[in-house]
Parts: sequence; structure tokens; C-alpha cells
Amino acid sequence: MIVYDEMNERLPFLREKTAKLTASPGCYIMKNKQNEIIYIGKAKNLKNRVTSYFRKGADHLPKVAKMVSLVNDYDFIVTDSEYEALVLECSLIKLHKPKYNILLKDDKGYSYIKISKEEYPRITYELQKENDKAEYIGPFTSGYTAKQAVIEANKVFMLPTCKKKFPQDFKKSRPCLNHFIKQCSGLCQGNISKEEYNETVAQAVEYIRSGSQVSVEKLTEAMYKASDELNFELAGRLRDRIEAIKNGAQNQKIFDENLKNVDVVGVSVNGENACASVIMYRNGRLCDKADFFLGEADDIEAMRENFILQYYCDKDMIPREILLDGEISDIVMTEKYLREISQRAVTLSVPKRGSLLRLTTLAKNNASEFLSLKVGRTSKEITALEELTKVMGLSKTPLYIECYDISNLASSDMVAGMVVFENGRPNKKFYKKFSIKTVFEQNDYACMREVIERRFKNYYEGTDEGFSRMPDLIFLDGGKGHVNAVKPLLDEMGIDVPLYGLVKDSNHRTRAIATGGGEISVAKNRSAFNLITQIQDEVHRFSVSYQAKRHKKSTYQMELTKVKGIGDAKAKKLIMYFKTTENLKNADVSLLKTVAGVNEETAQALFDVIHEFD
Repeated sequence: MIVYDEMNERLPFLREKTAKLTASPGCYIMKNKQNEIIYIGKAKNLKNRVTSYFRKGADHLPKVAKMVSLVNDYDFIVTDSEYEALVLECSLIKLHKPKYNILLKDDKGYSYIKISKEEYPRITYELQKENDKAEYIGPFTSGYTAKQAVIEANKVFMLPTCKKKFPQDFKKSRPCLNHFIKQCSGLCQGNISKEEYNETVAQAVEYIRSGSQVSVEKLTEAMYKASDELNFELAGRLRDRIEAIKNGAQNQKIFDENLKNVDVVGVSVNGENACASVIMYRNGRLCDKADFFLGEADDIEAMRENFILQYYCDKDMIPREILLDGEISDIVMTEKYLREISQRAVTLSVPKRGSLLRLTTLAKNNASEFLSLKVGRTSKEITALEELTKVMGLSKTPLYIECYDISNLASSDMVAGMVVFENGRPNKKFYKKFSIKTVFEQNDYACMREVIERRFKNYYEGTDEGFSRMPDLIFLDGGKGHVNAVKPLLDEMGIDVPLYGLVKDSNHRTRAIATGGGEISVAKNRSAFNLITQIQDEVHRFSVSYQAKRHKKSTYQMELTKVKGIGDAKAKKLIMYFKTTENLKNADVSLLKTVAGVNEETAQALFDVIHEFD
């Protein structure tokens, strides 16, 4: 629970003021001590909405908690309807640009597609024009668009993308992999004339400029002409090229005749931060992409809606159709607002299947990639945490995950391991080992209760940095029995953290997540499934390796007690002093005599036993 707001000395005043607030719709304007506007929001019931910020024990998201801790006072404007409040909110945010509202900052640059001026031209993506004789298409305001166009054209027309020089490198080496998977014509083998190659490049450039449909029409016309002139070899090559364009069009995302005037919006969240990507199609072709860092994460539906309202504040930017990767707070009212601004029909929708769903997934993936650059995490890690949050129905992304596993051999050497995953990665600095102290017979449930109790007693005592942070999520390596055994303990200790078990199949592979009453399947959520499997494998490895080490040490200790004059206390003293068998073996008789506190004869017998160890 975030409690930054309780640090605000003005809360009693703010609560008293809010108690008298109207229940009408309107906008509220939060201000800090310097009378600066730090947040603007809308509400259909001002009293209820503003009260939610200042009530005691409010469980705010981090961004909201920080904002509330800075509020010194607030103003409000009453409107006749919730819709009028939305319009006013958009206008005020655009005017004042408050710190805690979403502020759109995109990374715009200019990119070009270059057709080199050489005997065998290449088509490449470039960040700037050079002072050369090459032909340039652009500028593109989106490097993504230019890159995708170059990749698609080179693939469809089987043009070389290697670093070989032509004709100098003809037949100097075997063709590369691209040739064998039919993504390159194998120009390096010298089997294609310069005229035919240059004609293919020209067709690829036409494809980039005009799109797949126009290219197919022109190539089809040329194929029929070659056939009429009985040039069947050329007609065959043109036929193959047409087929390649058609096959490529099934998977490429540059051209789509059905997307006349469409934007695709995706939002990615990494617990503390969020980014959005907008992929734009105009006249059936991908024309641009924009990425925006949204700052600290908030409720994702509200954040997605606020982004749309701010991004489409200019009527010339609003397309006829906007595809979203998820729901927004009020799709009907947002649609109405965009229609009034643009003075034409605008449709918002969340695709559930098919090619449109693939497009929203693409937009979300782009947002994840952009966010990964900002937060130093890979898009796979971000996606895995997002999926985990969704499939488990968590209220916030679990940035700090702890997982526990019990390991034993019958009732001997019972131990546990705790691993920590932070931001989707193992953080070995905070791994912990537990030797079971209160359970003397094999009982995994009782062992797990002991470990969890000791962990959170340490949290409250604050004596160990590794236990000082409250986790966002706890996993137990086991089924619902483990969850049911531990959950009452957490409740008794006042620990409000989501708790789940990790269930394995007969082959010791992750199968599902266990709750107190059943299981949640995660197999279809590949990124989340891989993360959970990684966590479970890691905690198992860690606990088993510790158990094996403990068992080996206890075996050594038992061997030492076989020496007359060496009891459990002296054997333990030797183990604690030397720590490893290697150190024991390197000790001479004199040192053993001193450490164990025995006579020369016993020390010599001890020396002989130690050197019999494997």
C-alpha cells in the first residue's frame, strides 16, 4: 500500500473542504504550495471523485500517491454533464500541461530510403542524406516506416542485403542462407545479368512508391506483353515475381488496401512507467509511426483514454477509424468527442481476433520496445510482466516477486530457498537460504509456514536489507495446499500480498498457478508462462543446491565423530572453523589439535579420517 499521501499536512483541510463539495459533474484542478497546477481531472460526481484522493488509508497507485502528497489546495469547475467535463478537461490540460497528467513527448526524426548509384544498386535505410549521386525517397517522419519498407522490398524482390561488392565478388564464395530460403536471388553467383538486376531494383522502387497492388498490375501487364512476344523466359520470371509480391503481401504490414484511414494504438506498462505507440495507415499504406513516453503508470484504461484525448486534440490528425489494444474508461463518450472535433464519423474499437488483432499486437509490441529503451529492460520482460498481471488479475504490475521452495531428504537436512525476481529478472543479491528449525519430521506445509513467518518477522524488525522490501507477489513451489497453509499466517501478520502456488506436472514442468481454491492455466500466455517457469526452475535449483551442500556438510560432520574423542560439538566446531573440506584437508595435525582442543594422538586420527574423504 502506498501511503505518501499521509505525509501531506494539508489532508485535514482538504477533507473538510471536500465534504462540502457538490455531487455535480465537472473538473477539479489540483495545486501545490506554489499555486502551480499539478493535475487536472474530470468527474461525473465531483464529491465522490475528489474524496477518493483524500480519504484515510487510500490505496493509491504510486503516481497518484505522489501527486496527492503535494496537493495544497484545489479548484473546481461545475459543468452540466459528464461530456462537458471531458471537453473542459481536454482544453485545460492542453492549456496548462500539468506535471501529473500525461504529457506527450515523441521521438521524432527523419529517415530516408536510399537507392545507391552503382553498377548493381542497393536499397537501404538511412538516417540522413549524403552528398552523393544516390536517389533518396523521403524524408519519412518515422524511421520504423522506412525500415519496414526497405525490409519488405528487399525480401519480396529477392535483392541482396549482404556486404559483398558487385561485380568484384561474383563467385568468390558460396551463396548465403538468404539465397537458400528464397529471400535472395543469389546475385553473388553471377547468374543474373546487370540489365535484369537493374530492372528488378526499379520494380522494387515502384513497389515502395506505389504499393503492392499497383506493382502487381504493372508486372501483370508486362508479363502478358512478354508472352505475346513469345518471350516465355521473361514472362516466367515476371510471373514468379508477381507470385512473390502476392505471397509477401499476406504477411507484410506496409500495404493493406482495407486500411484507408486508420490508426492503431498500443500502450505498454512496466509497473512504474508507460509508453504508447501509434501506427498510422493512410490510403492503404503504412505512412508513419509515433512513440510517446507517458511517464509514471496509472490505471491503464484511464491512461489509454487520456492519451487518445490528448493525442487527437487536432482535428486534422483524427482518422476515421482507431484500433485500440485494450479497453478505455468510456469509449462512447470518447468517440463522441472525436466526432465533434473532426466533424465526421470516427470509430473506436478493440479487435478480438484476426488481422486487426495482429495490428494492435504490433502496436503494443512497438510500445514495449520503446519502453524497454527507456527503462533498460527488454520488451520480452515487459510483456511477460504485463501478461502475468492480466492473467492473475493483479491490481498492479508485480515488479518485485519472491518465490519459496522446500527441499529435504526424508526428515534430514530440511532447508528452504527464497529467490527474488525484480523487473522480470533474477536479483541474486536478495536470495535467501533457510535452515528449518522448528519442524523435525517431513512436513512441507509446516516448513513453508516457518520460512514465511521468519521472513516477515525480519521485515518488521528491519534488521536485514534483503527482507526490508514488501514483495508485490509471492509464489510458493507447490499447489493449493501450500497456499491454504500459508495464507492464514499472512493474514495474522497483516501482510496483504498476492499469494499463489506453482504447480508442476508429472515431468516436473510448470503446469499452472494454484490459488487457495483451484488453478489458473497460463499455458496460452506464452511470455507469462516462460517467466513463471524460469522462476520455478530457479527456486528449485537454488533450494536443492543448498540442501545438497547442507547434507554433504552433515555427512562430513558424522564422519568426524567416528574418531574417538571427537563428539558432535567438536565436529561442528571443526566444520564451522574450516568451512570446506578443502580447508580441512590443507590443515596439518598441529592446527587440528589446536582447533579441536584434543591431544596429539586424537589429532593424528582426525587427520587420517579427513584424508579419506572423497
